Amino acid sequence: MTTEALTRVDPSEFSGRQPVIAALDAAARAADGHSALGDAVWRDLAHPGADSAGFLVDASAYLHVARHGAEPAFTAGTVRLPEARGYEVTTILLEAAVAHVAARGGGTLECWVFGATDTDDATFAAAGFLPARTLYEMRAPLPLGEPVAWPDGIEVRSFVPGRDDTEWLRVNNRAFASHTDQGGWTEATLRTRMAEPWFDPGLFLLAFDDAGMAGFNWLKLHPALAPDPSLGEIYVIGVDPRTQGTGLGRALALNGLDRVRAAGAAAAMLFCAADNTGALALYRSIGFAVHRTDRAYARDIEPVTTT
Repeated sequence: MTTEALTRVDPSEFSGRQPVIAALDAAARAADGHSALGDAVWRDLAHPGADSAGFLVDASAYLHVARHGAEPAFTAGTVRLPEARGYEVTTILLEAAVAHVAARGGGTLECWVFGATDTDDATFAAAGFLPARTLYEMRAPLPLGEPVAWPDGIEVRSFVPGRDDTEWLRVNNRAFASHTDQGGWTEATLRTRMAEPWFDPGLFLLAFDDAGMAGFNWLKLHPALAPDPSLGEIYVIGVDPRTQGTGLGRALALNGLDRVRAAGAAAAMLFCAADNTGALALYRSIGFAVHRTDRAYARDIEPVTTT
């Protein structure tokens, strides 16, 4: 493999290249049992930012990079077929992404690998990328069988778009004040998610007490896609800090999973940071176990300087 095999894909070309990228992701799923590219990549392919770019190596690997938030930070996702997961192809992709970020002012670049292995750790380290964040995909069979026990004074209803947006953003940003991805959401962020084809306000649960919105559980249905059955995902769940320790989070989780089960989900799934010991303990006590380990590898990149 040589650098001549590398093809840069600019935002104006994203729509035309999507079938190739989708075919790569489908082939990786057939090999691994899961997709390699996440929702953020597909959103950016459909609605790219000015600093986004993609890089293809032959018909075996693709890396997509986009600016993340207002800080000097970029996020990448990559799909590599089994024969393209060695040092050479991975380095070609990463070096192209590094050059792209450097030309746009530099900053931190995080590249996510779904189903990361020790080999990935070594390959990324050789290119100057070290493990920065680890995320567990967890799963549980449905039904769980545990009854829902609501704290006193709680009322639950579904999210109403246009009515609950502002209050939900307030509670979400309080609950995830220190979270890299889920904190700091804006109305534009929320609108983008609500425009997704999977969005169902009936599976977006809000809990209220006398002081207002106390917590929420936003759920997502995934149709069966081999080798997976139909899945009900806890997309994001949170409680206002004032209600922590009341059992509201557990009740919201159980009630939400009952609802996706009623909607046809055969199993439950969620993502949890590996260092979030409190959440992991809660999910394991409900019946979840780690199904897959995803990892972000990060490198700080200096900007290109001109003389």
